[in-house]
Amino acid sequence: MSETPIELEPQLSVQPSSQPEPDGGLRPPSLLPQPFPTQDPPHNTQIQQTQIQIQESNPGHQAKPVWINHRRLLLFGLSLCAVILGFIFKHHNPQDRRTDQEGKVTPCFSPACQLASARLSLSADPFTQPCDYFLSTCGSDRLSPDSWGRLRGQGIPGHPQNPKEKTGWTKRRGQSAQRDDRGLREEETLDRKTVLLKYLREVLESNHSAGSTAVQKTRGFFRSCLDTRSIDTAGAEPFLALIQKLGGWAVSGQWNRTDFNSTLSRLMRDYATFPFFNLYVGKDPNETTLGSTKRYIQIDQPDLLIPIEWNSKTLKSQAKTQTLRPFLASCHRYLALLGAVPNSSMIHVGTFISLSSELAVAAAPLQHRLSTGRLYQRMTIRELQSKAPAIDWLSCLQAAFHPLLLTKDDHVLLHNSLYIQQMSRIVSKWLNRRELSTILTVHTFMVLNLLHTLMPALDSRFSDTENTLAVALGHTEGVAPRWKRCVLETERGFPSVLTHLLSERTAHREAEEMIQNIFSSFKSKLNELNRTDGKSFQSVMKKVQSLIPRLWTTNESYTEAVIDQLFSEVTVDTHGFFSNYVQLLSLWQKRQSQLLAEQAEAPDILSVTPFLLGDELLFPMGMFVPPLFHPSYPRAMNYGVMGFLIAKDILHLILPDIYSQSETVHAVGDCVWDHYLTVTETAGRGGAFPLSAAQQQEVWLQYSALQIALQAYRLSLENDPGDTSISGLSHTRLFLTSFSQVNCDSDPYRDFMPLQPSFLITVICAESDLCPAGLQCPNRTQKHSLRTC
Repeated sequence: MSETPIELEPQLSVQPSSQPEPDGGLRPPSLLPQPFPTQDPPHNTQIQQTQIQIQESNPGHQAKPVWINHRRLLLFGLSLCAVILGFIFKHHNPQDRRTDQEGKVTPCFSPACQLASARLSLSADPFTQPCDYFLSTCGSDRLSPDSWGRLRGQGIPGHPQNPKEKTGWTKRRGQSAQRDDRGLREEETLDRKTVLLKYLREVLESNHSAGSTAVQKTRGFFRSCLDTRSIDTAGAEPFLALIQKLGGWAVSGQWNRTDFNSTLSRLMRDYATFPFFNLYVGKDPNETTLGSTKRYIQIDQPDLLIPIEWNSKTLKSQAKTQTLRPFLASCHRYLALLGAVPNSSMIHVGTFISLSSELAVAAAPLQHRLSTGRLYQRMTIRELQSKAPAIDWLSCLQAAFHPLLLTKDDHVLLHNSLYIQQMSRIVSKWLNRRELSTILTVHTFMVLNLLHTLMPALDSRFSDTENTLAVALGHTEGVAPRWKRCVLETERGFPSVLTHLLSERTAHREAEEMIQNIFSSFKSKLNELNRTDGKSFQSVMKKVQSLIPRLWTTNESYTEAVIDQLFSEVTVDTHGFFSNYVQLLSLWQKRQSQLLAEQAEAPDILSVTPFLLGDELLFPMGMFVPPLFHPSYPRAMNYGVMGFLIAKDILHLILPDIYSQSETVHAVGDCVWDHYLTVTETAGRGGAFPLSAAQQQEVWLQYSALQIALQAYRLSLENDPGDTSISGLSHTRLFLTSFSQVNCDSDPYRDFMPLQPSFLITVICAESDLCPAGLQCPNRTQKHSLRTC
């Protein structure tokens, strides 16, 4: 059959597939899921389009056979179909729909977002530094807020005051080495407690809610605490005047020989000072497990001023010569600042140390008391009186918890009954001697304890003396900034006011929504676990299903009018911190009386981690403060930071023993660790080591927390598709980049985490359809394929 030449004028020419495609030539769409566009610093993108070449007919041009032209038309048709199919695929594929949504991010220009953008610009970016972003370290070490103060009962399991009494200025001597505050060093960046304290400082320095008299008094107290010039100008005179109100003391040569128990009761009631024993209010953990919320007066050994050490051989506390010398020098210095005559001060200091040493022998560290069953020993006040008769217990306790009415049949809990009995014998011995000097010593002992209580309100010479002693004893933690100490003291005296101010600024709706989404994703995560112990795991699941997560908020009846009434009798002198501080001590002790009478749990403004209360999982308002959380932030940022922290806290709280209940923990822990060894090339250098069970659990837990937070963010987008962004980042990239800032979050489990948490970004991005493209370290991962964990 002869070919009939056909001329096309003009002729459509489609490049054969066997020829190299010029730029912009027609390409079939990829059928693989596309990575999220990053909207990061723009890259040059070539636009794909169909190229039509128009060729003019040439007289000398020989026409192609008909079947060739038909083939070209067929190729063109197939290509056109591919374009249409690609278009349909792109708009029906959920991954690409998400890509389109993220490709059109709406910038956030709020002041909070501008500050957040500035912080992100100063940090390592996982997507521009894929080889080393996870190797960056946090800021300089500093004193942990958790190690400040006279922590009465610190470390006792279930003790209610543990998170709330961190208000002192330096460690109390003597027991600090024995207590359960191991001097954990925390890092500056994103330490949640420090973040909260900084935010409270801003609240106290602002003029918001200026109409409330209680708020004005609270801010006035805070300003007076910062006014070091007025404090130094006043010197020791305010304390000397207070001593005279108490009947004087032997050091000055003027003492009215006041009754021992009367003086002790007054110190406890008006100045929250407990020289011979500590008092606080708390629950009995044996009853708490049964659902009881009843609180009891709890009596503990005191925080002795004298530095002592525990002798594990003799099972007794003792004072060593090398520590007594600097302590002796500090006591002489204190008396000199209070105007004592040098010759007489030697006698007073000597007898004070003698009495302190006798009391110290009866004291024991927490771990020893715990192992010997000395904690939470229940007895009536009548029984206590018979065991320790030197103290008029009913009178002293009645004064401390005024206006509550107590009887001898009321129960109290003791945390070292052996010390209480020995203390009573020692005090009786010193009081019943005929020598006047021994009676004077007991009174001087009480006054010097009062001095230590009021040390934060005295001039810098006193705190300098205490800091000198701390250095001599080898305490190198340093001193917290004054603003931080002042915030803590303000919270100690005005907790309800600060709680009210924080509640006003908390984004309740946004916080509640995040809590619910994270908890929902957490429950979904539990269902994915491979269980090895089905019975115990079912018990955990039953408990989880019964929990009600919610934001821990203040009582709605705590309006400004109610708070103003509560503090109506308080007078604040903006230039008289000493008198303000004395009122604070009285307020604090009255609050203990209220705590004993009330059964409801008042929100702890300084708490930054969730806790269980019955069937409720409560999240403190102090968790939801900037820069960790802000209602104007993009949700991607809030979920990347606070969402992860919430998920991590829930996992630690509810699944402390998950390693023994699921083989998934072991598998995921090893998988993540393999990623780390591959990327850091540790395995090849022989530096690899196997993870312990605790390390595997912590790696799994933090990796799971990141997955939970990401799933919760997606759930949030399903309910409300719109979200903003900062720095032009896509939502997913902003989520992950924000998460990378949580490296330095401080928690008790950080020692079990063998790698920086931000490295989990590399692991989670091993799933190709999850992250923006580009998170690969070319010189380390190109020879290895990273598996999905």
